[in-house]
Amino acid sequence: MTALRAPFITSALRQAVFCVVGVLSAAAVLAVPALLPTLGVLMLWATGATSREPAPAVAPLFLVLFPLTVALLVVLAAPIGRAMGTVHRRLASRLLDVHVAAPPPRPSRRVGALVADGPGWRAVGYGLLKVPLAIPQGYGVFCYLFGPVNLSYPLWWPLFRNHPPGTRLGPVWALTPFGAIGTRTFAGTFLVATAGLAMLLVAPWVMRAGTTADVAAMRRLLGPRRLAERVRELQASRARAIDDAATMMRRLERDLHDGAQIRLATLAMNLGMATEKLGADGPPPDLAQARELVALAHRGAKDALADLRDLVRGIHPPVLDNGLGDALATLATGSALPVAVTVELTDRPAPAIETITYFCAAELLANAAKHSRATRVGLDVLGSGRRLTLRVTDDGVGGANPDGPGLTGLARRIAVVDGRMRVHSPAGGPTRVEIELPTQV
Repeated sequence: MTALRAPFITSALRQAVFCVVGVLSAAAVLAVPALLPTLGVLMLWATGATSREPAPAVAPLFLVLFPLTVALLVVLAAPIGRAMGTVHRRLASRLLDVHVAAPPPRPSRRVGALVADGPGWRAVGYGLLKVPLAIPQGYGVFCYLFGPVNLSYPLWWPLFRNHPPGTRLGPVWALTPFGAIGTRTFAGTFLVATAGLAMLLVAPWVMRAGTTADVAAMRRLLGPRRLAERVRELQASRARAIDDAATMMRRLERDLHDGAQIRLATLAMNLGMATEKLGADGPPPDLAQARELVALAHRGAKDALADLRDLVRGIHPPVLDNGLGDALATLATGSALPVAVTVELTDRPAPAIETITYFCAAELLANAAKHSRATRVGLDVLGSGRRLTLRVTDDGVGGANPDGPGLTGLARRIAVVDGRMRVHSPAGGPTRVEIELPTQV
C-alpha cells in the first residue's frame, strides 16, 4: 500500500518540484562552458565588424577582452555560487523539510576576498556536482510526468482512433525511460498503460534517491565546515550556560528573599518580643505569651531550615554523593506515580553529568505526574563507554510537546554538555523521552 500511495502524497510533489529545479540548475551550469566560446566568437565578430583596421589589428583587442571576461567570471563565480547555494538551501527547507545552516558570511567585499572565498567556491563545487545529480532527478521527474500520460492511453484511444475498418494508421508513440513504444491497436495501449503505471510507481523512489544524494552534497558543501559549526555550537552553548547561570542566581536570590530570609526575620522578631515579655525589670513576666512566642520562633526556625535544605537540594542534592543509582531511587520514592528504576553503569560519570541526569529525571517525573495521566513510569539509566542514556517512559495519554517550556529547558541544559534529547509522544501514548549525555565533561 505504501508503494501505491507514494506517487500521490504531498511529499512526492515537493520532491518533483525540487528535482525540476535541480535539472534546470544543471542545465544552467552546463551552459557556462558553452557560453565562453560563444562569447569569444561574438566579441571577435563585433570587434571585426566595428573596426576599420585589418584583421591583424583586431586580434590584439580580442586577446585583451577575452581574458578580461574570463577573469570577471572567475571573480564572480564565488558570489554566484553563494547565491545559488542560498536558493537551494531555502528550497530544501520549504520543499524537503531539510534545514542546512548557512556558511559564515564573507569577511570583505574586496576582490581578493571574493576570489579567496572558501564557502563560495564550495558552493561552486556543489553547482558542478548538480550535473551528475540531475540524472536521477531528471529520470524521476520524467517518470512522474509521463507515467500518468502513458497510463491514460486506453482512455482516449477510442475517442481519437475511431477510423473506419481497413484504415491503415501510423503508430502512436509513448515515451519511456528506455525508449519509445509504438502501438497501432487498442490492445497495444494496455502495454503502454502498464509501462506508465510502472513509471508512476517507481518515480517517487527515483526522485527520493536523487534528492537524498543532493541533500548529502548540500550538507557537505553548502553548510558550514565542521570546525566552524563546532565553534558556533560552542558559542551557543556558552551563551546558554551564561543564561542558565544568571537564571539560577535570580532563582536563588528570590528563594532566599521570599523564603528563608522572611522566616529568619520573623524568628528574630518573635525572639525579641519574647525577650520583652521575659524582661528582668518591671512587672512580672507574661509566661503564657512568652511560651507562645518561643513556640512560634521554634516553628519558624524549623521552617527556615526546611527552606534552606530544599534550596541546597536544588543546587546539589546531597544524596548524589552516594551515586546516581541511590539518588534516582530516592527521587522515585517521592514521586506521585509508581516508578520502576533501572541503573546500569559500568563506570561512574562525572559529578556534573550526574547532577544534570538527576535534575532531568526529576523534571521528567514531575511532567509525567502533572500532565500524562499515567499509571506507571519507567526510569532507566544505561551507560556504555563514553555515553550515558536516560530514558523515561510512561503509559499516559501522550501528546508531549518538545517545544514546550519544560522540555525546552531540559534541551538547553543538556546542550551545554553536548547532550541530545529525543521525544516520542504520539497522541494516545505512550511517551518516551531519551536523553544522551557524555559520561565525562
